[in-house]
Amino acid sequence: MSAKLKSSISSCFKMHGLSLRSDAAKYLTDILSTLNEREKEDWLERIIESVRKQPLNSALLKKSLIESAVEECKQGEDDDSDQVFNVIDAFSVPRFTFNQEQKKFVKDPKAVNLHGNAAVKNALFLDRYTLLHQRTSRHSLFTPPVQGTTVDTKTTKFQLKPVEFLLGSTAKIGELIVLGMLTQLKEGKYFLEDPTGVVELDLSKAQFHKGFFTENSFVLAEGWYEDQVFHVNGLGFPPPEPADVTRSFFGTVNFFGGPLPTSAKSSEKLAAIETSNQEAMFVLLSDIWLDQVRVREKLSTLFAGYSEMPPTCFVFCGNFSSAPYGQNHVKSLQESFRILTDMICEQPYLMENSRFVFVPGPQDPGPSSILPRPPIPQCISEYMTQKIPSAVFTSNPCRIQYCTQEIVVFREDIIMKMCRNSIKFPESRTEIPKNFMKSVACQAHLSPLPLHVSPVYWSYDNALRIYPLPDLVVFGDKYDPYTVTTAGCIGTNTGSFSKNGYSFKVYYPHSRSVEDSQIED
Repeated sequence: MSAKLKSSISSCFKMHGLSLRSDAAKYLTDILSTLNEREKEDWLERIIESVRKQPLNSALLKKSLIESAVEECKQGEDDDSDQVFNVIDAFSVPRFTFNQEQKKFVKDPKAVNLHGNAAVKNALFLDRYTLLHQRTSRHSLFTPPVQGTTVDTKTTKFQLKPVEFLLGSTAKIGELIVLGMLTQLKEGKYFLEDPTGVVELDLSKAQFHKGFFTENSFVLAEGWYEDQVFHVNGLGFPPPEPADVTRSFFGTVNFFGGPLPTSAKSSEKLAAIETSNQEAMFVLLSDIWLDQVRVREKLSTLFAGYSEMPPTCFVFCGNFSSAPYGQNHVKSLQESFRILTDMICEQPYLMENSRFVFVPGPQDPGPSSILPRPPIPQCISEYMTQKIPSAVFTSNPCRIQYCTQEIVVFREDIIMKMCRNSIKFPESRTEIPKNFMKSVACQAHLSPLPLHVSPVYWSYDNALRIYPLPDLVVFGDKYDPYTVTTAGCIGTNTGSFSKNGYSFKVYYPHSRSVEDSQIED
């Protein structure tokens, strides 16, 4: 029996290009021999996934490495029930890079410098391109038919070409599709750039698909090449990929961040807790001007209304003041948060059973407008965190893991910037939310804009990436409220609570639905 199990274990590792030393194989055989067949398969899959996440110097695995992988899996199983709710700071989001040889994402263990050098900026765009290229290459439109299978003549297959393929040709080439970054290297002239080169574009006859096409966004350009110019017939985005499809290729890797060793989606315990708690809800608000008496009155009404059925979490996004500048700004905010703390404390049942997450806005106190933004300074939040232990002041953007669900919160007036910098504006204003959400999902990035328009710390660009796509992305934008779903990812904009009639959103994880709410006058 043990010989058969040992052979089965070795075969599983060999399928992933790995081999076990004899002592490692014996160790695994002894551990798994007490489990039933289904448990053996589950544990083997998790152990292999844990091993693959580690930087391997050799495909021949030592016993010590297997032991650490087993301990990690055990820890994950023990801790699952305690990890129902986690707020993940943008500066602690793990950084993964795609390894072309291994065809998998590898965690970067290197320490990060906030102010990186020129090589870090280069890696920022290269990592974005590599992520989108591997995703696009796996799409059904770009995967060649498997030999020996029946070819579907109704489905047209395409082949991605690098820019250097165009530059190396002297004759006219037709029916090309190239993935690259849209740039404007000369005034009024657009170019397509990838790691292999740059080619000038002729967009005079191009048909634009849905989305906001801005500089530094990655596009699929279809057309023909002649005389060192790529004449574009159609311009679109790399197709988005549902999260379950991504995970089917990369397993239980925890891209999202947080304390769990593997993705929360793979936890049966967390899934059971989520299913049993059908009353869970998230109350989402943005632009809460705490210095205005009328706004504080409406918040008091909100807390009183939820006092008997406390939500899982309140998410408050800035700006937290209607007058964000001046010498008394910090002192005013200190007093405003002190009043808000006392308001919450008046509802003890709510305070004990709900969590309160605060995300800074563009005009709240902080070092600069560069993303990601650190939390609101401790000198402002200290009184609340002492009085309310469940209050969390976090970065912008931030991530929230609730059971198996992944939620991203981003407070930025991003739609206005996208509209201003797009080379093609949507035909109808009503199409703006759909175009915006498609752009974000296709680019797998919260802010697919030029760095001079939306500055990003080069070393922390990964904190703005959304891959795999989360269950919910909350935009605290002053634009009109909306809710749009793209590739299984819900994108919702709360709108301005203070300027938009005290409206807000409520998210129900059990049904994965968003409800419009408002406090009437």
